This record gives sequence, structure tokens and C-alpha cells, in this order.
Amino acid sequence: MKQIVCLHSLTPEQTRLIEQAAPGYKLTVVKSTDADPALVNEAEILVGWSRQIADQVLNQDSRLKWLQTWSAGVDTLPLDKLEQKGVLLTNSSGVHAIPISETILGMMLSFSRQLHVSVRNQLKHSWETKLAAPGRDTLSELHGRTAVIVGVGEIGSETARLAKAFGMRTVGVRRSGKADPHVDEMFTMDGLHKAMSQGDYIISVLPLTDETHHLLNADAWAAAKPGACFINAGRGPTVDTASLLEALRSGQISCAGLDVFEKEPLPEDHPLWDMEQVIITPHVSGSTDRYTERVIDIFVENLKAYVQGKELPRNLVNYERAY
Repeated sequence: MKQIVCLHSLTPEQTRLIEQAAPGYKLTVVKSTDADPALVNEAEILVGWSRQIADQVLNQDSRLKWLQTWSAGVDTLPLDKLEQKGVLLTNSSGVHAIPISETILGMMLSFSRQLHVSVRNQLKHSWETKLAAPGRDTLSELHGRTAVIVGVGEIGSETARLAKAFGMRTVGVRRSGKADPHVDEMFTMDGLHKAMSQGDYIISVLPLTDETHHLLNADAWAAAKPGACFINAGRGPTVDTASLLEALRSGQISCAGLDVFEKEPLPEDHPLWDMEQVIITPHVSGSTDRYTERVIDIFVENLKAYVQGKELPRNLVNYERAY
């Protein structure tokens, strides 16, 4: 019998949905550390990824035809080898739109209302009505400000929608330049610096590709609106960290909310830890108690098409673009 192997825990209801969508397949749910190499080698469809099973997945005898990742980013996968093997690759893009956009808005609200300063004062038992952090010495509002979203996809679109609800103007940057209903003005990547010059808040949700590596560098910060706030919930290596530190120290970038970093975990002695104008979260902006539910919804929709020999309708990764 044809095999589907899932490397993540499922509820009985999620198991039932998969089995109903593919009646000719046997579903096995197993941790990668416990997976029998022979089972992995027999899998036609794999849900999840682990380096521990890479040899079984990529060897010439492997029957793998389709890999559904548990993440939206695929930059850590052996894309060349998967492409050479002719494996269909789908990611979990769309799963993160709600939790990441809410994290981004949370950071924006924290900086505008100086909530992070109050939290730090609370730990010191200090009653300070003048809330001051470097670069931002007054309480402000999101209303009437401009949010520039770099890398508008599902996450960026949802972020723009929430920003509009707070009365903000939204500017987007995306490879295609295609309009979005929640974005007031859209630029292609060639217009990145022009877009950044307008932003009170510059938000990156970029994927990591050869084109985006260190795209946000000294030239980008110099083009930014002076005193802009930067938030990164995309990929760490899209930012040249050394130049961001310099921009934060000079005040060209007044504050930063960072969920992702060039090196993770962020080293204990890194200067970002001690900067009062920086909020750090440990790459958890996409985490949510509804994560598995949303991944399985995407997978089951694609699975129904796959067993009928149809093109997968959602999240098929373009190997050339790496997303």
C-alpha cells in the first residue's frame, strides 16, 4: 500500500481527515527520531522534514514524490537535491499570517505606547510617568502613521489589513509589484528605498533567497525615514546586523522589534540584548496553538487534488525562486 508518513503529532480528527482524503494510502505518524529508515524510504508523501531522515528521503531508491513542509520557509532544505529527484514541494505559507501579523502589531503598539519601557520600569519598581527610550521620548499613536511592509505575501497582506484598522497608511514592496486590497501604494523590489523613505514603521516579512540576503543593509537604512522603527518577522539573514546596529546607535532607526536573527540563538553577549530601544522575541512570532490545524487544512486540500492526479492548488514551491 502507498505510504504517507507524518513526522508531527496529529489528533484523531486530523488523522481521519487525511485518511478520508486518500483512501488508497496508509498513514503513519511517527517522530523523526523513531522513524524506521525502511518506512521513510517507502514513503510517497512526507509531511514534515528532519535532517535525520535526509539520507533515506534523498537516496535513489526512495519513493518520495511529494514533501509537505511544516514551515513556510524552505531555505534550510536541500532544494537542489529535491529538485533533481523531481519531488513536489509545498510549504505552510498562510499558517503564519494571523500569529505573525498580531506579533508585528503588538510590537508596533508597544513602541508607540512605550509599553516595553513600562514593563522594564515595573521590574525595577519604578513609577515613571515620563516614558523614554532612546529615539522615542514621548507617547505616540499608530493612527495617521505609515507602515511599509517589505515582502507582501499572506503575512504582509494581513499585517496591512490590521494596520489599516488602526488608521495607518500602508505601503508595500513585493517582487511582482502586484496590488493588494489592503495596501495603499505598492512598489517592486527596485522601489525598496523609495518605499522605506516613507515609513514610520518598516516591517520585513521577506523570505530568504539569494536576492534578499542582506537586502536590508547600510544603504537601506540610509534611505529610510529618519527615526523609523524597524520590525523583522521574516528571516534573519535578510538583514545586515552590523549595519542595523549602527543605524540604531545613530538614531537613524529609532527602535527595532526583532523575532529573527542572522545567528540563532542570538549569542548571549550580542549588543542587541542590552539596547533599550529593542524588543527581542526568540523566533516564535509564528507559533500558535492552531498551527497543526492550519497545516493539515492546507495538506488535505492538496492531498485531495494529488490523489486525483490534479495540480496541487496551494503553496507549491518554485525551486528557482526558493519560495
